[in-house]
Amino acid sequence: MSDAILVLEDGQSFNGRAFGARGTTLGEVVFNTGMSGYQEVLTDPSYHGQIVTMTYPHIGNYGVNAADVESSRVRVAGFVVREAVRAYSNHRATGSIHAYLDAAGIVGIEGIDTRRLTRHIRTAGAMRAGISTEVLEPEALRMQVLESPDMNGLNLVDPVTTPAPYRGADVVGVSAAGDRVFKVAAYDFGIKFNILRQLGSHGCDVTVFPASTPASEVLGGGFDGVFLSNGPGDPAAVKAGIEATRGLLGKVPVFGICLGHQILALALGAKTYKLKFGHRGINQPVLRKRDGRVEVTSHNHGFAVDAASLPGGVEVSHVNLNDDTCEGLRCGDIPAFSVQYHPEAAPGPHDARYLFDDFVELMS
Repeated sequence: MSDAILVLEDGQSFNGRAFGARGTTLGEVVFNTGMSGYQEVLTDPSYHGQIVTMTYPHIGNYGVNAADVESSRVRVAGFVVREAVRAYSNHRATGSIHAYLDAAGIVGIEGIDTRRLTRHIRTAGAMRAGISTEVLEPEALRMQVLESPDMNGLNLVDPVTTPAPYRGADVVGVSAAGDRVFKVAAYDFGIKFNILRQLGSHGCDVTVFPASTPASEVLGGGFDGVFLSNGPGDPAAVKAGIEATRGLLGKVPVFGICLGHQILALALGAKTYKLKFGHRGINQPVLRKRDGRVEVTSHNHGFAVDAASLPGGVEVSHVNLNDDTCEGLRCGDIPAFSVQYHPEAAPGPHDARYLFDDFVELMS
């Protein structure tokens, strides 16, 4: 094992051991509180440009496999854990997390106090950071970190979106099922595989489009509904997606998740803002306002919708019980709704899968 170092832009540094690939990587350092689901986290396009810290101390216990990926490759900029387990055990496992990150070219660091790091992020906020096995002098690495882009105003959708349209069932192997099949156009801002699986299992034949696709192209395709996907970066920077959504509203039913929720809000004229350290985990409590039900939900976002900026006719449908942030919105006069969290889970609980039924009902 070789030495590695993690340095934050405010000068905090952590010495540890390298695992995965060797080299230097830069990104925004954030933390995820999930006790499992690390492979889904690693492959979630919403983590593009971020160095992810897992707060659970032992990561890699059940190895990795081909079934638990959420995109075509590992997406995180770097990975931080207390201990990366080598002796994995699971009947589905095909390899270790060490070999997995190495093959993907992702730099990781283990052996640091992740509790101390998480507490620091909660106090100081998510910030730029770097992991290196090459530059082991803290101030030298910090200089590289300070030259990296800040997350505010950063469009990270363009690097992760599909370059050309494709049929969702061809990628995930789940064809539309049910008495009626709905033709759905999905905007790929960083879409997860399990979203495609859930849409397919709810009777949706999904065509996935690049994030820059104009509304006119979708409206000319005879689609029953439009889905706005999750994704990374600052939602206000995704200008093409906001403009396309604005052109779709009132003409076709729209359902958004995560970044798609924020883009829908921006298209309606609302504002978004950056959270201090975001919500990332699989146990966030969310209140469904229509009936007072509390859902345990999966989260991965660093920005939120400013509820006070929502225009008339748009209501907040869900609220985060930890900090009262807007977790969902529903339009009263046009067929459109969205949630900030992840009803498709992967990883996470299934409390909110009814939202896919709501989308189908909106298209019926």
